[in-house]
Order: sequence, then C-alpha cells, then structure tokens
Amino acid sequence: MSKIVVLGAGISGHVAASHLRRKLGKEHEVVVVSPNSNYQWIPSNIWVGIGRMKSQQILFPLKPLYKKKNIGFIQAKAMSFHPEGDATETKPYVMVEYVTGSEKGKQEKVSYDYLINGTGPKLNFEATEGLKPGTNKAYSVCTYTHADEAWGGLKALIEEMKNGKKAKILIGTGHAKATCQGAAFEYILNVEQELRRHKVRDMAEITWISNEYQLGDFGMDGMLLSYGKKSMESNEMLEMIFKDRGIKWILGAGVTKIEDGEAHYENLEGEYKSEKYDFAMLIPSFSGHGFKAYDKNQEEITEKLFKGFMIVDADYTAKPYEEWSVKDWPETYQNPSYPNIFAPGIAFAPPHSISKPRKSTNGTEIFPAPPRTGMPSGITAKIVADNIIDSIKGNKTSLKHKGSMGNMGAACIASAGYGTFSGSGVSITTYPIVPDYEKYPDTHGRQLGKTFGEIGLAGHWLKLALHYAFIYKAKMKPFWWLIPE
Repeated sequence: MSKIVVLGAGISGHVAASHLRRKLGKEHEVVVVSPNSNYQWIPSNIWVGIGRMKSQQILFPLKPLYKKKNIGFIQAKAMSFHPEGDATETKPYVMVEYVTGSEKGKQEKVSYDYLINGTGPKLNFEATEGLKPGTNKAYSVCTYTHADEAWGGLKALIEEMKNGKKAKILIGTGHAKATCQGAAFEYILNVEQELRRHKVRDMAEITWISNEYQLGDFGMDGMLLSYGKKSMESNEMLEMIFKDRGIKWILGAGVTKIEDGEAHYENLEGEYKSEKYDFAMLIPSFSGHGFKAYDKNQEEITEKLFKGFMIVDADYTAKPYEEWSVKDWPETYQNPSYPNIFAPGIAFAPPHSISKPRKSTNGTEIFPAPPRTGMPSGITAKIVADNIIDSIKGNKTSLKHKGSMGNMGAACIASAGYGTFSGSGVSITTYPIVPDYEKYPDTHGRQLGKTFGEIGLAGHWLKLALHYAFIYKAKMKPFWWLIPE
C-alpha cells in the first residue's frame, strides 16, 4: 500500500488528488493537507469583485467531498519538510500545524510514500508597504474574501459617483516583480463596464499600472497573435482595447508603497512618482512560503528542496537572458534530490523569467515574474499524478508522462465584461507558453494559428461556460475526468 500526501487544495493540488483517487485502488491512501476549508474557482473571483457573482457561487466545502470520495483531509498548514524521516520516524514526513478546532496550533508528523507540493504561492502583500487588502482604499481579487471586500469598496464608490463625485480608479500590479497581470486585466475591463452599466462611467478616470515594459506582456514576453486574417502584437491588441474604453496606462512601474489613496512607484527611467486614486486593485508579488527542510539528523537541507519555490527537474544554471532556452524548463516536476517529491503549478521554482529582465536606472528590477496559474497548473498536476500512479502500479519509478511549458499551449479566456448580451471576452491562446525562438524564429517564438486572439460576446459565454464546467469537474461529478485541464 502507498500513501500519497498532497499539500494544498488549489487547482494543482485538487486536480492531482482527484486523478490519484480515481485511478488508484482503495488500498492506497490519498491525503490532502490544506489550511483552507473550501475549494475556490479562482478565475471567477473577478466577477465576485464587481458584484455579479456571490462568493458562494465559486466555492464549496472540501471535507464532505473528500469524505465521499475516500480522500483523507487534514485542515492544517505545512511547516517543514523531512524527506529522510528522523531518529524516531523512519518514513519521510511533513510537519503540519492544525489551523482550526480544538487541535488548533497542534503540530503533527504526516508521513508519506509520495509527496505532491501543490501549495502554490504566498500572496506577499507585505513586500509592498501598505498593500494589505482592504486598507488604504486598496483591494485584491486573489481570494474570494478579498473579492468580496473589493466589491464592497467599489460599490460604495459607485454610490458616491451617482451623487456627483469624480473618481480615480487604479488597477494593475502592486510590486516591481508581481505576476498575474491577466487577473488585473480582466478586472479593469469588468470594472469599466460596470461603471457604464451604473451610468457613472463619465465620472471616473481609470488607469492601468503595471511592471510590464509593454501592454500585453503578461509575464510571457508578449505574443504575436493571429487576429482575424492578419497578425497583431499583443501590445497592439491591448492598446486598441484600452483606447476603445478610455483607459489610461502607466508601464514599467514598480509600486513601492501604498498610502491612503496614493500609490508610490519607481519607473524604468529611475523616476519616483505617485498616482492618487479613490479605489485601487493591485496584485501583490508571489513568493514561496519560506518552508525549511531537514535530513534524518535534523540538519537543515532547505537548499536541496527550495530556492524560494520548490526545486524540480529544471536547469537552474545562471546564464545571460539571451542564453536561456525552452530546454531549461521542467518536464516531470520531480525534485532531483528526493524523487518521491513533486511540485506542479505555481509551487515549482521557474528556471528563469520569460519576460526580459529590466532594471531601472537606479538598479531596481522591474519586470513580471513568469505565470504558472490556471491551465498550466492543472496540466502539470495531472502529469505528476499519472507518473505516481504508473510508478505504484508498476512497482518501479515511471516518468513517461511529460510536459514542459516550452512545448505546452494554454488558452486564456479573459472576461472583458459580464452580461448575457452585453458581456465580452478576450480569448487568447498561446503555443508554446515559453517562447521557442529556435523553432519559431520569425513569429516571436510561437506558432501562429495556435497563438491567436479574439474579442467579443462569444468569449464571455465561453468564460461563463468554463466557470460551470470546472466547478462541476472540481466536485468530481459523473464523468468529470472527460473535461480537460
């Protein structure tokens, strides 16, 4: 009998646990450890943040589902990794701390045969002074509770605007190395449409602020897209969308401090500026959770498992940006020191940024970190689960399932406004995620035809359909596995 422990119940952790339980016999144990009691479909947080969905529509409790599906569940947070066990525990284990109930604060060893680290990122609001969600008129949509707070702030401002208040709205990234520009892009377009729906659009100045060098970088160095019968740069597409909606933009901006109604930032020219606002939604930087690791003698070996995020089968050799390659990216998400440990999704340490690293004239790094959210999280989690399943069933290590972000495509349906007939969506499909300049030297490292963009009402319908499809899938309802990652 094998015991597989999955840390985290987000997209990657939940997907991995679902596939493991479906394909392994009951004699094998699958246990999920997560501090969160609910699963949330994060891509729909933006609709909660504009009041068009209730948070209850994007989440459900994990414990009853896992009990029904014979998946163990421990509501606790991982504290430290012990991949060799210790003097009293011969099996590898993770030290966890309970976060609720009568056992809150209690620590316990959770042993495993295989470990999947699906903890995702720490939302590092502390890296930017004053960025705590719900303070200083600044909000977040990274969790459903944050999104509820954001709608509360936006709703109050809309009422003030209806009473004659002129307002300034600032949306984008809240740190020089933040990623997840896509969520902020969706939110700014949805906010803009909501203001029109409430007939107060003329009362607001809306500004996009981002650490991107160009619009549409998204941490992927931009894209050359097939758009209709022609090709278009992603920055041209976004510029067209923003101009059409009267949205201003500030680029190359590393936000350093948030005060009540004012964001301070440094730009690539080395200038220190600020932007006043009445409402802001700023994405924080993502970081690792600061886990420590120890060998059987309790000597620290954190460097074998982590460099911020978890070390996997990537090439982490330091080299100039021009020498980086798609070949550097991992394929199996297995830790090289401990082959029974894996890290799919945001939990793995990327070998390098995808966007070109840029520094201000003061030496401050201002550029997006590489994205690994959404579709890549689900795909890499299934790869890890399938390799563990094959290894258990074959009684020997198997790594035949592989998938690098350098040969993996991703589809992103970005909501541009909610509404059955008035909604809109920006559909962008990218192949590959990490550009391959050797294979596609004339099209910015990506294959035209598989990298394309569309805008329209159909995009909104598709985004809404995906919301219901992935909630259905996450609840593991009949034939859920037929819905792709």
